[in-house]
Amino acid sequence: MNVAKSGYRVFSANSSAACTELAKKITERLGVELGKSVVFQESNRETRVDVKESVRGQTIFIIQTIPRDVNTAIMELLVMAYALKTSCAKNIIGVIPYFPYSKQCKMRKRGSIVCKLLASMLAKAGLTHIITMDLHQKEIQGFFSFPVDNLRASPFLIQYIQEEIPDYRNAIIVAKSPAAAKRAQSYAERLRLGLAVIHGEAQCAESDMADGRHSPPCVRNTTGHTGLELPIMMAKEKPPITVVGDVGGRIAIIVDDIIDDVGDFVAAAEILKERGAYKIYIMATHGLLSADAPRLIEESAIDVVVVTNTVPHEVQKLQCPKIKTVDVSMILAEAIRRIHNGESMAYLFRNITVDD
Repeated sequence: MNVAKSGYRVFSANSSAACTELAKKITERLGVELGKSVVFQESNRETRVDVKESVRGQTIFIIQTIPRDVNTAIMELLVMAYALKTSCAKNIIGVIPYFPYSKQCKMRKRGSIVCKLLASMLAKAGLTHIITMDLHQKEIQGFFSFPVDNLRASPFLIQYIQEEIPDYRNAIIVAKSPAAAKRAQSYAERLRLGLAVIHGEAQCAESDMADGRHSPPCVRNTTGHTGLELPIMMAKEKPPITVVGDVGGRIAIIVDDIIDDVGDFVAAAEILKERGAYKIYIMATHGLLSADAPRLIEESAIDVVVVTNTVPHEVQKLQCPKIKTVDVSMILAEAIRRIHNGESMAYLFRNITVDD
């Protein structure tokens, strides 16, 4: 395709070469060249962006994959979006396969909803549309003042199960917590497999104990008016860890959207092994795999971890051969093509229900 006549440009906002691999795959599928720009860090760690070609009146797609240095990647995206806005780009569309801070989408004590803050910053910088994949909570789309296309990686992961797991008919889909049961149920129904749920594990990230502001304080000065005596909410007590469903003699496939701190997955794998599962797979869209994740996976009962390339993880793959990658550049490239041509996005969401 002749880039000059295509009516749009595709840029990468990453300063790291490892993070531009997905952008290169997408542009190869589209038949266009990656836009000419320079993104780098000054000696004082300030982000600088120089766009090396005219973008006036063009529709611009910025592909930004999120490496371990999340905050730098966010600044790169914001600075590039603003640079394109001040260069008179017609539309600026962010392609952010893994949306950062998506776990911070609820109020916790006296914290803040950082995901909402980031959505406002992106809009202020000049973005007019976002393409992302498997948001941690679908309700995050409501934080934005412009359209958000939340694509799904499940068709690619389901295809991997069907093609790469020879005896997948003897598998069972596992939710590592009740909170993940809906996602697991979706996989189980599409693959016509059974469903198991691990119940009783500690869920620090989603714990109800983190909600509320604990105000007024528990200890109060009793002199004067004591106010109303409100009923006290009883504290939750986690039951012993149990597996709801029969996994004995079967392949256990644990599904989730993000695999970062792998402690919960390692613990779930040990429980499933004790219950008789003979092979354990982990399927997740975003493989953040932070800290010692590769070493912990290698030493655990987990046999294979399958993630997509929404987040660069080549270093982790070198450290742990159990980690496999599924390429999702095809659906991202098709989304870009359809948006530019004004075609319906419904084809990319066929057979996807509200609960998926």
